[in-house]
Amino acid sequence: MKFEMQRVHYMPRELKPGVLYVSEEFDIAMHLCACGCGSKVKTPLGPTEWSVIETRNGPSLRPSIGSWQQACQSHYWITSGKIIWREKWTPEQIASGRRHEEERRRAYYDALGRRRAGALQRLWGWLKQLVGL
Repeated sequence: MKFEMQRVHYMPRELKPGVLYVSEEFDIAMHLCACGCGSKVKTPLGPTEWSVIETRNGPSLRPSIGSWQQACQSHYWITSGKIIWREKWTPEQIASGRRHEEERRRAYYDALGRRRAGALQRLWGWLKQLVGL
């Protein structure tokens, strides 16, 4: 199966096989599972989630897709429109992957908070200097 990318505002009710639907306004991508089971796969887009790159050969979605909550338990990459199948994960691997994702999210947002706090501290220092405190 080869995937093509279709940009949409809202996700269609019925998804077509081989189409990666991307809504940039809502930061989400959806497609039917590559195994053919018919499951809808939703992937949120963002700095701590998935990313989509459109190439001339088709879309690439990163990181891999793990349909752990579906009966098929499919695991694959979408790379330049092609499906690259990976091994199924054990329950321990799934739990470890979820912990790693949560740690990555926490680290990202903690760093973002520190940058914002640093900017506010600089602004506060500047204001104090301005009024002579």
